[in-house]
Amino acid sequence: MATFFGEVVPAYSRAVEEGEDDSEEEENEEDREIRNEIQKKREVHVHWNPEITESIDTSSAKAFQCSDLILAAGPNAAGFLSAFVLSSGSWETVGSVTLWNERCKTTANQQLPAGPSCVFHRPTDKPDVLICQCTCHVAEDQLFQWAEKVLGSIQKTGLTVTVLSDCSVAEYKTPDSVSTIPVPFLRALKTRHYKEAPHCPLLEQPNVITGLPAAVLSHCQVFGIPAVLYQCYSDVVKPDSVTMEAYKPTVSCRSLSRVMKLDSSESVDILKKLVRVNEAQSNLYT
Repeated sequence: MATFFGEVVPAYSRAVEEGEDDSEEEENEEDREIRNEIQKKREVHVHWNPEITESIDTSSAKAFQCSDLILAAGPNAAGFLSAFVLSSGSWETVGSVTLWNERCKTTANQQLPAGPSCVFHRPTDKPDVLICQCTCHVAEDQLFQWAEKVLGSIQKTGLTVTVLSDCSVAEYKTPDSVSTIPVPFLRALKTRHYKEAPHCPLLEQPNVITGLPAAVLSHCQVFGIPAVLYQCYSDVVKPDSVTMEAYKPTVSCRSLSRVMKLDSSESVDILKKLVRVNEAQSNLYT
């Protein structure tokens, strides 16, 4: 069939077209159901204890008061907090984040170092301080959810966020040879509203941060929350006492100095225990 302009266009049977449309609609509906099921399965769930839940429910902002949130992302960052912060004083577990993806299937009430988890603690004598140890993998499509739901539960006024993060030295970009730099080492990145001077060199361009630390810092930058990231570059990806101790300069941070106990034989013992536990778990013959 030809048009007035001379193009030849195919003529389709109306019956065939209607049948194809019906099958496409059925397929699209089935695809939507599958996508919805996957999205539901990959939702990030934040669980708070009854006290914090009540504080959120009764607040006009639907958020609870917190002055300092300290997030450890990765096994060495989490191990550092276990050894030098959670080892002293009285702490209570006040919440957790559960999620599912191809690399992480967490459940509520998981504790470090039993397996990948994301748990919140706070000192009983300083209830305005919140520590989060996250050793589970948060997938790319779950990062925004995590930052939105966790930080959305906390009042932004008066809040300061400190992030400790593990990273492979292979991802560090420098014009010089990486072999000339003592490993492990720290680099810092902060939001515009963070006024305290970082206690290590700033992250140089063209280096970028990724994953959960990037999602948290981006959220803080957008909402005007003072935040700083201390990223530890190491050639060891598993729990390692040398890498954990590389975070020691962060003790000078105001938020960490409130709860950190640095020089302690007990802390050293906990570091050794964390490393031994990892070695035992990674040994196929034990």
